[in-house]
Amino acid sequence: MADVINLRLARKAKARTEAEGKAARNRALHGLSKAEREKQRLDAQRAARAIDGAKREEP
Repeated sequence: MADVINLRLARKAKARTEAEGKAARNRALHGLSKAEREKQRLDAQRAARAIDGAKREEP
């Protein structure tokens, strides 16, 4: 006799694994970690301050 399975739970489990796979592919293609995003943001702010500090004032 075959085991009885809950189709609703099986569908949800399948959708969950597919979503995890898609998320992993997207992270590999586009993603940066939160720390990397923060570092880029801080580097951009630091560069902007350096440029603003080097500007000459016009009379």
